[in-house]
Amino acid sequence: MILPPDPQVLLTTLGNGLRVVSERMDHLATASVGIWIAAGARHEHRDEHGLAHLIEHMAFKGTDTRSARQIAEDIENVGGDLNAETTAEVTSYFARVLGEDLPLALDLIGEIVTRPAFAADELEREKQVILQEIGSYEDAPDELIFDLFMEQGFPDSVLGRPILGTPDSVMGLSEASMRTFLARQYRAPAMVVAAAGAVDHDTLVAQAERLFAGLSPLDPEQAVACAYQGGDVRQKRKLEQVHMVIGAQGVSFHDPLHEAMHVFAQVLGGGLSSRLFQELREKRGLCYDVHAFFTPFSDTGIFGIYGGTGAKDAGQFTSVMIDQLRQAAARLEPAEIARAKAQIKVGMLAARESPTRRADQIARQLLAFGRVPSGQELSQRIQNVDENSLKQAAERLLQGQPTFAVIGPHSGLPAFNRLQTDFVPL
Repeated sequence: MILPPDPQVLLTTLGNGLRVVSERMDHLATASVGIWIAAGARHEHRDEHGLAHLIEHMAFKGTDTRSARQIAEDIENVGGDLNAETTAEVTSYFARVLGEDLPLALDLIGEIVTRPAFAADELEREKQVILQEIGSYEDAPDELIFDLFMEQGFPDSVLGRPILGTPDSVMGLSEASMRTFLARQYRAPAMVVAAAGAVDHDTLVAQAERLFAGLSPLDPEQAVACAYQGGDVRQKRKLEQVHMVIGAQGVSFHDPLHEAMHVFAQVLGGGLSSRLFQELREKRGLCYDVHAFFTPFSDTGIFGIYGGTGAKDAGQFTSVMIDQLRQAAARLEPAEIARAKAQIKVGMLAARESPTRRADQIARQLLAFGRVPSGQELSQRIQNVDENSLKQAAERLLQGQPTFAVIGPHSGLPAFNRLQTDFVPL
């Protein structure tokens, strides 16, 4: 697969350490712009659980010059949309508009990030909104299962805590705690302003300098290390299906096996032709959804397999999942490796065709690696994955302690020590 030449990615670092990066896409009339901050749930102190996510919500609830309604109307009056996301390690605020309205979008983002009002009445209302969000999450076992999996994989650590917080932790947060977090973590060296689409880099830099010149040039507080432990957690509920995730510690995005683990996850459970989908759904009819995933962090990672099945089939389902993992670790066919690589490369190209996904991509790459790798470089990294590196990645998984998380009528599942016995290379 031959990738087209990279459009020019332009990068400017301001005096306070804020990086401004852009990629012009000449065929587009729209642009996406935002700010990405290396400050997520993982940067919270013990008494701040849910704070990064609460700040993201409160940013839209008014500034010192705009009300929440004005923020919404200003962006939608020009047909744009404004959104945000909080993950374990990054919080982002971003918008998509016509290229001519990009200055308005960045002005709004700059205002909500640097001058939030945090009004007391809005804070209490938004806490209630987040409690509803937590409640809806608790009612969705196919989502909640991943929080249980992380909690068991990284117990007593920030990576093991749900990003939304708990009802008690959220209700205990205050304006003072939000201001403290902003002062400590929202600092220029940990922030990237990124734009893609119909964007002029020099204009973007000039506006970013005006909006963010007052940010602290000091480095933010670094996240603490999180130790993987693994183990077994089972939550009994009266459901039609048993939802389960089984996995192990993965690798960080700096690890030499990072690309191999992505390819291994794709082969094992990344598409309709994957081993898990073909064996568990197509051949045996045991599930509707089954897939493998790999999530890297700055210093560790997590790998898992998710599936949902009926209570009477849960034991067989679990056994076949583990068996497919072990068989894939023992032997992969060249054709399925090539297919997985092609799927990943097409996914990379698709991301580069969307201004929103591209802005997100270049911003996160800058935060992670300090640079934006070219498409050719990323493609070559995937292409360099071979049977030996895949075997190393799989062995890394199977030699570690497994994590098993279950929600539903799980009485037919084997004991964890049996799963541990099976969770070894063939």
